Amino acid sequence: MNTYKGQDRALRAGRLGTAGLLLSVLAASAPLMVVAGVMPTTFGVMGMVGQPLLFVILGVVLALFGVGYAEMSRHVHNAGAFYAYISRGLGGTAGAGASLVALVAYSAMQVGIYGIFGFEVSGLLATYLDLQVAWWVPALAAVALVAVLAWLKIDLNARVLGVLLVVECLLVVVFDVAAVAEPAASGLSLAAFDPDTLSGAGLGTALCFCIAAFVGFEQAPVYAEETSRPQVVVARVMFLAVGFAALFLALSSWAYTVAAGPSGIVGAAREQGPGLLFGLTEARLGAGFTDLLHILFVTGMFAAMLSFHNVVARYAFAMGREGLLPAAFGRTNRASGAPGSGSLLQTVISVAVVLAFAVTDDRPAGDPTVPVLRLFTWMGNVGALGIIALMATASLAVIVFFARRGAARAQAWRLVASGLAGLALLVIAVYTVKDFDVLVGAGPGSALAWLLPGVIGAAALVGLLHGAILRTRRPEAHARIGLGNEAFQLEKAREGGPG
Repeated sequence: MNTYKGQDRALRAGRLGTAGLLLSVLAASAPLMVVAGVMPTTFGVMGMVGQPLLFVILGVVLALFGVGYAEMSRHVHNAGAFYAYISRGLGGTAGAGASLVALVAYSAMQVGIYGIFGFEVSGLLATYLDLQVAWWVPALAAVALVAVLAWLKIDLNARVLGVLLVVECLLVVVFDVAAVAEPAASGLSLAAFDPDTLSGAGLGTALCFCIAAFVGFEQAPVYAEETSRPQVVVARVMFLAVGFAALFLALSSWAYTVAAGPSGIVGAAREQGPGLLFGLTEARLGAGFTDLLHILFVTGMFAAMLSFHNVVARYAFAMGREGLLPAAFGRTNRASGAPGSGSLLQTVISVAVVLAFAVTDDRPAGDPTVPVLRLFTWMGNVGALGIIALMATASLAVIVFFARRGAARAQAWRLVASGLAGLALLVIAVYTVKDFDVLVGAGPGSALAWLLPGVIGAAALVGLLHGAILRTRRPEAHARIGLGNEAFQLEKAREGGPG
């Protein structure tokens, strides 16, 4: 069975080094969006003062997850990272299920950001240029720009992402320093790191919110085929990304508690919501800095959209190459080497979803209900649930993979780390489903509480069914799920032919 289809079925190798890959995966986490949006929500809605400690704990959990995940990246190089790892550990049918979950989850997260992006740009145009523009106009403009950049070379995308990310992070650090330099009446309190602050009914939901802030680090293996020395670089980038995110988010959320005071942060977050960061910075750093922060808030979201778009395109490419999607998705552009069909698919989906929410928006201009509270919140939480479930499943797949290869003893500490991470992620996934009505702001008994997480469940079932059908009707296609072009390399080595 020759699974190698030529250069148009292979992503270009050696185009990303450590710095380029790190910037690409960190951009997906949109640090400023997390600081301005996720953190005030966790403080206010969940009443969780100990958010800084929560980021430290989640950093440890995801570092444990990364131990086995990184080791898998040394053995499996495939743009469909999650499903490739799961198929190598748990079989092709499970891999097929995971592939569709990954495609839906990353697509949902990417499309959801268009909602809050369009709303923020619309607000900036109204404030600074006195232009009244519906949120979906800048959202669709962003769809078009992302499509163009994604069609170009990945190294250009890395530069675009890198510049936006570095400036964004620097501005947040300036806020952190200003908060420490001018604390609230309680001074430089470390109360937010007290374990007692994590008690309460909101803990499970807070975990769901906070783990989404780390999403991005697990994307590093998606670019393995395009990375120089992937056996070294991919693992290095994952640990750098987790470590940076945990430190950056813990310090920034602590800076909130210093600026507003541990006793005042929950009330301030409930009153001001996402405006909390901008209010605290204006009081300390002036209106000019706050205006710049607003602009970088928008560019940070754009960087995240571009990063997620690239990941969706590569998952679609990997699935097309292995028969899980039509073969056209398994080809790359001759000029740039980018996975063009997958990129086009995500662009079409983005346009369709943005237009669907735009048509149903009968609210007055400037109302965040549809673009933020629905499109962004619904899609973002659907995507986060899918990624948490994939990480939990991948942890099990790592254990099975090495056990079947007779390497359980040699890899014992990595397998223990994967097991602990898998259990923790499973608990978080259960809490996410249980509290989904809270996550999406729906009332008790709302159909959204099961319809939205049901999207991920349906994707898993359809993918598993597809895998089972392939196993029966096309066993040769089922056998290469997760192998990518490695199937060709193995065949070439076995036959001793030139390929």
